[in-house]
Amino acid sequence: MKRGFRRRRYLSLREPVTDAWFLVRNAAGVFRMLIKGTIPPAFRERLMLAVTGVYGCRFCTWIHTREALRSGLTAEGVTTLLDGTVEGCPAEEALAVLYAQHWADSGANPTPESARMLVDSYGKEKAQAVNLVLRMIRMGNLSGNSLDYLLYRVSFGRLKG
Repeated sequence: MKRGFRRRRYLSLREPVTDAWFLVRNAAGVFRMLIKGTIPPAFRERLMLAVTGVYGCRFCTWIHTREALRSGLTAEGVTTLLDGTVEGCPAEEALAVLYAQHWADSGANPTPESARMLVDSYGKEKAQAVNLVLRMIRMGNLSGNSLDYLLYRVSFGRLKG
């Protein structure tokens, strides 16, 4: 059976433009989140690994595994997040990590109930910060996978990543 290229990637020019425009519109929120430390580095990396586990970008996996280890996560913690589980995740972060997985799996279109639960659990400001982190890592993952797809195509399938 021929496997081909199976990772998620941008399928049209509209998708990365939409993601980039979201970040431009919310640039002040991104800087505020970083300056205020709304999302601590280890929590941010858990969210990013959860999304990367869904999208499967090899570049993001490498970068965020390194950053997660630097921020204090264990190798086992990284592996479990990339495998789609929240074992060992701090209880106060588990809901956001599960939301991140759902968010990525739904193509950045979570159910209204899950989005409401995120706000109810973390408050509006922290929920917005979580969504900013998710949008940033989605752009990285889908851009990386789109590049990988291009390499796959121009190499006639020899460069599978």
